[in-house]
Amino acid sequence: MKVPLLDLKPQTAALEPELHAAFTRVLRSGMYILGEEVEGFERDIAPHTGAKHAIGVSSGTDAILLALMALNIGAGDEVICPSFTFFATAGCIARTGAKPVFVDSCPVCFNLDVDDAASRITPRTKAIMPVHLFGQMADMNRVMALARRHGIAVIEDAAQALGARYRGHAAGSMGDFGTYSFFPSKNLGAFGEAGLLATNDDKLAAQARLLRGHGAEAKYFHKKIGGNFRIDPLQAALLGVKLPHLGEYTERRRQNAARYTGELAKIPGVCAHPAGSVCAAGKAREACKPRRCGIVLPSEYSHNFHIWNQYTLRIIAGEGWDHAASPRDALREFLTAREIGCEIYYPRPMHLQECFAAIREPHEKLPVCELLAEECLSIPIFPDLSSEQQDFVIGTIAEFMGAR
Repeated sequence: MKVPLLDLKPQTAALEPELHAAFTRVLRSGMYILGEEVEGFERDIAPHTGAKHAIGVSSGTDAILLALMALNIGAGDEVICPSFTFFATAGCIARTGAKPVFVDSCPVCFNLDVDDAASRITPRTKAIMPVHLFGQMADMNRVMALARRHGIAVIEDAAQALGARYRGHAAGSMGDFGTYSFFPSKNLGAFGEAGLLATNDDKLAAQARLLRGHGAEAKYFHKKIGGNFRIDPLQAALLGVKLPHLGEYTERRRQNAARYTGELAKIPGVCAHPAGSVCAAGKAREACKPRRCGIVLPSEYSHNFHIWNQYTLRIIAGEGWDHAASPRDALREFLTAREIGCEIYYPRPMHLQECFAAIREPHEKLPVCELLAEECLSIPIFPDLSSEQQDFVIGTIAEFMGAR
């Protein structure tokens, strides 16, 4: 049985007539830059962000870049961000001329370690960028308290977390800005590149809208140096068709996650953190002490609402592991040989990337995120994953553990 990591065809097929109608509406409108489609989508999605202003942009990457520009972050500034994240988080900081300052991660929720972040603040620090990785929010109360103490801005990278909540607060609504991606693999995926920027601040919203269109208040009259960060009306229209189904897509992912956790936890050598775990208590690998290899399941904190953009395992080696390949790579090969999709998010932390070698501190070590890069493997959790497909994934992992 083939089980892809992601299959969007059933989701698209179910909405095909509505998607065709939206495409035709845009085609016949003759309005292909901004306009009513974009404005309508921004109005409709704003409540999902928990923010007053929702600004459609060209990609999740451009949402981050636009937020940094709107906050006037540039050369000589520092922005704190996790090292265990997708490249866009750090790449956008560097593109402004600012320096990304990398921090370690929590091994339970995969998000940034707030204590480590606090230790890296300097007089040059202008912002902190928590990433709500894999669909679960970071410890935002502590992030916000840290930012207030030092008078710095907060940009929430919620690319993977639209609809996630932390103590009742929506992802992207607590900081100065929230940034979102509609890359096709996200819970709300576009048909290409698209993103969103959200804020509760009227002045920041106005600044972001200005910069989104080359910094021009009127055509050919440029008040600021901005960029072309506009979302296409076609993408806005197609996303508008899918938006009413976002809650359903997320609920299916949550059901798949709950089933994985319940069934995988029955396999010898597989264990999970308690639901009430918190970052401050999750500094090591005490949850699993295998003789040869073990699997630690992802955890949803009791105060969070996880949207499960990814279901990410940690595969760890015990003292008796004697294979040439790491246990993570061995499991990946085992799954791939049985045509089960899986992916490593992320195989090399940002502080070890070649492009950041010039800013790397001598002998810099971020031990947890380096460990996560060696141990993490994500398995299929998309909304249309069938129970038969999921049973096959579970059974194959059980077979792998039994053989080890």
